[in-house]
Amino acid sequence: MKNACFCVMNSGGIIPNPNCHMKISLYKTLFENAQNAGKTLLTLSDEKVNAILHSAGENILDKKNIILAENQKDLSRMNPSDPKYDRLKLTAERIEGIVADLENVTYLPSPLGRILTETIRPNGLRIKKTSVPFGVIGVIYEARPNVSLDVFSLCFKAGNVCILKGGSDAECSNRAIVSAIQEVLQSFSIPAACCTLLPSGREATAALLNAHGFVDLIIPRGSRSLIQFVRENAKIPVIETGAGICHTYFDAEGDKEIGQAVVTNAKTRRVSVCNALDCLIIHEKRLSDLPFICEKLQAANVIIYADGKSYRALSGFYPENLLQHAKEESFGVEFLDYKMSVKTVPGIEEALKHISRYSSKHSECIVSENRETAGWFQNQVDAACVYVNAPTSFSDGAQFGLGAEIGISTQKLHARGPMALEELTTYKWLIEGRGQIRK
Repeated sequence: MKNACFCVMNSGGIIPNPNCHMKISLYKTLFENAQNAGKTLLTLSDEKVNAILHSAGENILDKKNIILAENQKDLSRMNPSDPKYDRLKLTAERIEGIVADLENVTYLPSPLGRILTETIRPNGLRIKKTSVPFGVIGVIYEARPNVSLDVFSLCFKAGNVCILKGGSDAECSNRAIVSAIQEVLQSFSIPAACCTLLPSGREATAALLNAHGFVDLIIPRGSRSLIQFVRENAKIPVIETGAGICHTYFDAEGDKEIGQAVVTNAKTRRVSVCNALDCLIIHEKRLSDLPFICEKLQAANVIIYADGKSYRALSGFYPENLLQHAKEESFGVEFLDYKMSVKTVPGIEEALKHISRYSSKHSECIVSENRETAGWFQNQVDAACVYVNAPTSFSDGAQFGLGAEIGISTQKLHARGPMALEELTTYKWLIEGRGQIRK
């Protein structure tokens, strides 16, 4: 089958162009193939798993030009001013970066077969709690083709099959990447269905969300609306990740040099990711330092939506065309763009109230030299990652030493914060006896 983008082989045949009609029975076949492929993964040694991952990384680099060409097809359909454009864009450097993350995963110990607890009961029963794979993990994501390789490497290392459901924006890029992965799997006599890519249409999303009995876990990565849709429609357990409305509170006792560095990096390092800064909260006693804190943002043409007090503090110091009056809708927004709001507060209690009202429980930060205040902030803020004098841009699995990440969980059940190998396992109980019976 030929089309403008790659067709992906798996053990069930060729996945057709997303514009083609696919019957539910064919989705069922794909899910069955993925489930059966998981049995193969249980037989692999750590050495073979790492060898396959290493070869996958090499093949991605070998096919770098092909992947970039396919990515360009996706980019040509998107307006460069769209905040998703940067997420979608691949470069040679970015491909090398995601392959480096894959390599980091190979160096990590296997999360499988760990004895979490072990006891011997008075009756002689030996009871062990040991880590095992989930089985089949479905990941639904938007315009981020790097997710395809990140998810595969982490799932494969943790003994899981992954079913990928990317968005239409990254259709060609995802197919090229998965094609390179599947070539390596097949070269090692591993079912290509261990990394299955579904068509990008809504029909595939509906089929995946209803694949009860075949898929063990769904992880959505993307906008708040995507996550909400998955949560409301899935018939399978869901771990919520992605949406980040991140704040930085500059305290009365904050160091302005640290404040400038933290705010600049958190806002401008990469605006299209979930750990980017969305709102700066500043103590009213430090408004005179606000122009300095925001000084370097103007080089990136960051638009600031400032409340009344902060607007007056910035007026005359920050470019007029980049300074706007904040409205109620300026807060609680994940901008994913060169935009930021500023809120003035009389103290930490008001800062905490503002964060509690608008936070997505992803990543929050305080800049303060007062250890007691900083400790109180970390204790009171309900978020997966809470920083003191460091930018929220560090909320990343690789930065936490986890190799890579499958997402940042903003919920509290099972996993919270950057999810990597350990979070992609569950456990089971192993019980050994010598003929004991229960009275």
